[in-house]
Amino acid sequence: TVAESVLNLACVGARPLAVVNCLNFGNPEHPEVMWQLSESIDGMAEACEAFGIPVIGGNVSLYNESRGANIDPTPVVGLLGMVDSLERRPPGVRVVEGGRLVLLGEPSSALAGSRWAFSKGYRGGMLAELDTDAHLRLADLVRALVAGDVVQGAHDVGNGGLGLALAEMAVRSGVGVNVARIADHTELFSEAPSRVVVCVDPEQLTVVENAAEAAGVTATRLGVAMGDRIAVKGLLDVGLADASAAWRDRLPDALGAGTTQG
Repeated sequence: TVAESVLNLACVGARPLAVVNCLNFGNPEHPEVMWQLSESIDGMAEACEAFGIPVIGGNVSLYNESRGANIDPTPVVGLLGMVDSLERRPPGVRVVEGGRLVLLGEPSSALAGSRWAFSKGYRGGMLAELDTDAHLRLADLVRALVAGDVVQGAHDVGNGGLGLALAEMAVRSGVGVNVARIADHTELFSEAPSRVVVCVDPEQLTVVENAAEAAGVTATRLGVAMGDRIAVKGLLDVGLADASAAWRDRLPDALGAGTTQG
């Protein structure tokens, strides 16, 4: 959670300054919940030490249950960042027609802990390991690319994996994506850390790949932003209009017409 927040800031050209948190857990009188709380605190401390980020505040909410069952551990992190020289608006979560899509960071097929696994009823397995040194190199690279106005869009890979990251970039831009370099559903939905998708002008593609090589970060060409579909060769082909409607209308449809404005 801390690591993903670091990448959220990097994608807008900001460096991390400080952390606040809210640790929401079940009944700590149950040994498994006390273990969850203890491990989460230790993990947060390790991440903050590795990234050089102080924890300046927070709170704990315990004894949270639903119908007599402990809630899943839900640590919430707020990470404060700073853009040292805000000369232009960051590119944001978007793609540009004709832009090349590049994955920065190692491809992964680890599904443990992912939304895909949860939806299929799989609650076990070990989370993909976080390499804090590699994560910092990636964050520094992305921050420099954004600050240098080298990329047209940037989005970290988190909840929903690479598939959702690409879909969000397409939906927010009104431009489809055509991807050919994802092997199977495990790579599409893995939520392994330390990965960012960038959209790059073809003329800047070599610049980005050279910068990634110098930083020791893997760069993988995925495809191109184009058309009116979200397509991943052999895996997925969804109309952009359908995806946009699902993204825009799901909450209003669930809550009723009163959530929208005329």
